Amino acid sequence: MLYHLYEAQRALMEPFSDFAAVAAKLFATPTSPLAQTPFAQRIAAGYDLLHRLGKDYEKPEFGIREVDVNGVHVTVHERVEIDKPFCQLRRFKRYADDPQTLLRLKEQPVVLIVAPLSGHYATLLRDTVRTMLRDHKVYITDWKNARMVPLSEGDFHLDDYVHYVEEFIRYLQRRYGNCHVMSVCQPTVPVLAAVSLMASRGEKTPLSMTMMGGPIDARKSPTAVNNLALQRSYAWFENNVIYRVPTGFPGEGRRVYPGFLQHAGFIAMNPSRHVNSHYDYFQHLVQGDNESAEAHRQFYDEYNAVLDMDANYYLETIRTVFQEFRLVQGTWDVRRPDGGVERVRPQDIRDTALLTVEGELDDISGSGQTRAAHDLCTQIPGQHKQHFEVEGAGHYGIFSGRRWRQMVYPVVRDFIRAHQPAMGGADLAAVQTEAELMASAIRREEGSHTRSGRTRRGDEAAL
Repeated sequence: MLYHLYEAQRALMEPFSDFAAVAAKLFATPTSPLAQTPFAQRIAAGYDLLHRLGKDYEKPEFGIREVDVNGVHVTVHERVEIDKPFCQLRRFKRYADDPQTLLRLKEQPVVLIVAPLSGHYATLLRDTVRTMLRDHKVYITDWKNARMVPLSEGDFHLDDYVHYVEEFIRYLQRRYGNCHVMSVCQPTVPVLAAVSLMASRGEKTPLSMTMMGGPIDARKSPTAVNNLALQRSYAWFENNVIYRVPTGFPGEGRRVYPGFLQHAGFIAMNPSRHVNSHYDYFQHLVQGDNESAEAHRQFYDEYNAVLDMDANYYLETIRTVFQEFRLVQGTWDVRRPDGGVERVRPQDIRDTALLTVEGELDDISGSGQTRAAHDLCTQIPGQHKQHFEVEGAGHYGIFSGRRWRQMVYPVVRDFIRAHQPAMGGADLAAVQTEAELMASAIRREEGSHTRSGRTRRGDEAAL
């Protein structure tokens, strides 16, 4: 019922939000008569803020069009490699017409970034992806909004999450020989499970795992998130935060943990910070500080865009990770697609290097929660393990922003590079030849476009 009330309220607010957007422009456009009235700038700012508070926030785009690779601007093309019912494996392919640049791109390591499925879209890791693209071939898990997945696709469980990660790793291994895995926040647990199961079966495992700010052992330095999970029973979560998707969506009738509830939880953790941020936004508009106002818009366009999670996945995560601590207790069994059961044994991992990253001021995954992975992966040699604590960084600072780019990324890049096998002479020659052929094809294509453009211009002149 709550979900239906929320959708009714959102539908009711939509025309008022649209009206506020129009009114803001009328009072802000210099040529408008209303802009000449007293306090026009303040009125425009007020309407703009009202519009943003009432609008519906859709899934943002990654919007990464190019990156800098050793001083060369390289074009980035985003495409879907694998489309699963609840997730897409998205690739950011880089293009260049310079043979040396292409050679560098072909030599770089392959990294699978496993984005969190915890309320926000994978675009929350936009800065992570953009930075990683400087020195890596990058793939990311782009999770779908559960309310957009028809019931005919079945349910989504925590075990399915683990199987998705395994499938994506195998796909990259077949394509490139091997890969590195990087998990941010929530997926550190299912990623460690996936690699553990692969190791237990004797499968090839990734060259390295980078785990950032995740609840491997949620008993350590418990945060407000951890305490809530312990203070409420499994039945409480099932009875109070699980609702069915209302009519009007492809996933109508699916049991979900709604994104708007997760968003309310995010806001409730630091309400004064968000109030002050919106007040500052109003002041920036009044003062004409467009740069600061735009920074606010970009942040909240991302922060306010949330997705629903399948109820089975959400509830199983609560129980497995935050209530029963099955990973660290050694009692986590994952059900295979054929119905069999496998025990998650991180101690079976031998050939995958491990890097853990924590933020000193992380208020979501407390100190020591991610580092606990080292205690579980007992068979990984000490020289292939590393831990890094980011001084002065909160949760988001370890994967986005200045601290991520200047402090964390160099550590991640160097760790991956240290565990990337050197390319042999024959392989290097083959890559160089392929790079030269690709550059030649790009130049021919550009020449064709140029000639056709000249022909069109000649035809237009003749007409």
